[in-house]
Amino acid sequence: MNRFTMGLIEASIGDIELVGGKNASLGEMLQKLTPLGVKIPDGFILTSSAYFQFINDNNLDQKIRDIIEHSDIDNLQMLSSSGDQIRQLIQNGKFSAEMEAEILTSYQKLMGPYGDYSIGVAVRSSATAEDLPDASFAGQQDTYLNIRGEERLLTAIKNCFASLFTNRAISYRESFQFGHFNVGLSVCIQKMVRSDIGVSGVAFSIDTETGFKDAVIINGSYGLGELIVQGAINPDEFIVYKPLLKNGFPSIIEKKLGKKQEKMIYGAGETAVTVIETPAEDSSRFCLTNDQILQLSNWVMIIEDYYTKLRGKWCPMDIEWAVDGASGQLYIVQARPETIHSLKEINYITEYRITEANRHQNILLKGIAVGDKIAFGRVHNLQGLEKHLIHEINFLPGDIMVTEMTDPDWEPIMKKASAIITNKGGRTCHAAIVARELGVPAIVGCDHATEMLKTGDEITVSCAEGEAGIVYQGRISFTKIEHDLSDLPEINTPVMMNIGSPDIAFQYASYPAKGVGLAREEFIINNYIKIHPMALLKHQSLNDEDLTAHIKSTIAGYTDEETYFIEKLSYGVAKIAAAYYPNKVIVRFSDFKTNEYYNMPGGKYFEPGEENPMIGWRGASRYYSEAYKEAFGMECKAIKKVREIMGFDNVVVMIPFCRTVNELLQVYEVMNQYGLKRGENGLEVYLMAEIPSNVILAEQFALHIDGFSIGSNDLTQLVLGLDRDSSLVAGLYNERNDAVKMMISNLIKSAKKMNVKVGICGQGPSDYPDFAQFLVEEGIDSISVTPDSFMKTVHAIKEVEDKLLVNLTMSVVI
Repeated sequence: MNRFTMGLIEASIGDIELVGGKNASLGEMLQKLTPLGVKIPDGFILTSSAYFQFINDNNLDQKIRDIIEHSDIDNLQMLSSSGDQIRQLIQNGKFSAEMEAEILTSYQKLMGPYGDYSIGVAVRSSATAEDLPDASFAGQQDTYLNIRGEERLLTAIKNCFASLFTNRAISYRESFQFGHFNVGLSVCIQKMVRSDIGVSGVAFSIDTETGFKDAVIINGSYGLGELIVQGAINPDEFIVYKPLLKNGFPSIIEKKLGKKQEKMIYGAGETAVTVIETPAEDSSRFCLTNDQILQLSNWVMIIEDYYTKLRGKWCPMDIEWAVDGASGQLYIVQARPETIHSLKEINYITEYRITEANRHQNILLKGIAVGDKIAFGRVHNLQGLEKHLIHEINFLPGDIMVTEMTDPDWEPIMKKASAIITNKGGRTCHAAIVARELGVPAIVGCDHATEMLKTGDEITVSCAEGEAGIVYQGRISFTKIEHDLSDLPEINTPVMMNIGSPDIAFQYASYPAKGVGLAREEFIINNYIKIHPMALLKHQSLNDEDLTAHIKSTIAGYTDEETYFIEKLSYGVAKIAAAYYPNKVIVRFSDFKTNEYYNMPGGKYFEPGEENPMIGWRGASRYYSEAYKEAFGMECKAIKKVREIMGFDNVVVMIPFCRTVNELLQVYEVMNQYGLKRGENGLEVYLMAEIPSNVILAEQFALHIDGFSIGSNDLTQLVLGLDRDSSLVAGLYNERNDAVKMMISNLIKSAKKMNVKVGICGQGPSDYPDFAQFLVEEGIDSISVTPDSFMKTVHAIKEVEDKLLVNLTMSVVI
């Protein structure tokens, strides 16, 4: 029986003290999940017993203890010096003849009797202290890829041993008061997947920013996966909704094309790996097909389900994967429990909110938000800093770290940062992972942060405004609000959310809302699609070379313009629908005004000039117009895809600014032409009640719809006869005017009479709790408010419901 090595398939989750968390997980999956179709590359393990024996054989124990005891770990210069000394001692150590022979015998067995030793293996560290309940030691140690030949293998193993004493690992253990010799190191020698000519990346079975538990988040790029982990590139990102995927729906709800600037491949000669520029044709297309995205997501769910049952509690997973470029086969190469959001208390929500009205004038740059906090501080730009000089910089607590990409050896100073900003990286890169663990906001993938932000600049870093992280010049005022969801009272009137952007949908999914009362398509078109819909379809005939070039660049990764529009719109709608599934999500068809559409790329070719766009060519009147009908058809196709292909049958559509019943019927005719028919597959259609004719003819409209949703903004405008965009009459604008309230009261009565649902999605209830109370008294079926008004609206409704109950009780007694 071997003393120091064992087959990877022999390890199981109960062997963490012997093989470390990473290897125990790989062995467990090889045994239990391979029969379920999950593929894991084979390998063998050098146990922690071998590590301790190596330390003992080379008389290193006391030498290491002496170095650490005589070092001030909080002093970065001393930490760096101590780490260098310890690693050098380990790297200069010798394997005993017995241990070396056993390692090489296992290596030869892995490669086979006719093994080609020019084919590399991955040499992965696996610490025995990984994935503890109160600390995550995962990722602290090193991995070496494409190691070829016996001598290089032995050197890589010693380098793994030495990585137990990197500066970051020493500092991390000290901060958790964890004994340096209470941790052992095991090493996995694993067959390489040929992702150097394929694809690789990281996947989480949880949304890494919000903790939304029903999503699989995938980051991927060409070549070996190390560049994604380092944050050296901006990868592709894919999101899949787990519950519907389990039911057989291809529920991909997001695809974002990353730049994928470089890729890591096998090196020549003695060079294990090298980095080259990614060919343009690869950078401009998604690295995974839809089938691969879904297969990987299914495997992620299988792994999560298995570990959840194994641990007896929900266990979201952090997974590394690779696609072999030669065979096209997908493999899982690592899996560990996620240790940030899975440990959070979900009843408590901390909300950061920018309060400065003119903040948009101060925006310096944007990137990918990590976390949901806001921080103010002084920039410390580390661009060009060699990692061995990190101890020489005067980085003060509260400074904001700005760099091309973070280095793992910088973690001791990252602890001092109030925020982190990088040019490169995605949501699963090193900077993002460390920032989450430290609880500081980070913005990654900013492209030009190191050029624009100079040491000494004072900036505000905001990750509280959706998926886009924003860097503001100077100090921008913000508030921090603590919400205890367990303190929210029970109410009878359903409160829904107005969700403007898909980017914030997951952020508010934990609020106890009863669905979404208003999701605006125009926001998705403006921010996701970014081109006038008709310009997308007709740009080839416009003789505008700049516009055509812009459109071709924008739709990179998609087969054609219409597919781009339909998929991007469907992803935006589906992401909101996923956050609140199975509750209703009411999606309003586009309601751009001509001046808003005009300003989009290509809009000038299709939009007329209007004196008052507020009451012009908008809403329903566009949908059946020959000048816009094709664009509306793409909206219908996107909704059909969301409901029937992706499986989100909780999506309800709403028609805005519909002036007459005949106009409503004309819209239905166009919807039918594009395969979207009211009542078919359960499709409900609501009418935005925002024009006086909608109220006056409510009983006639009610014969053709499934519900009304009061748009109090436009209703107030048209009842009071004022332009709500005009500052000259802004003082007269009041949704609580008696005339407006009377219109709303009449609509509710008519809807009740016709047995049709009626809710409200305008701004009034969000701004004025007393207006929400008026609606409850009138018998409204639901109230939809902006997220920042959700809590106060619930309390206001509780107050009026209690009063109504008291009055009812008194009347019964009398």
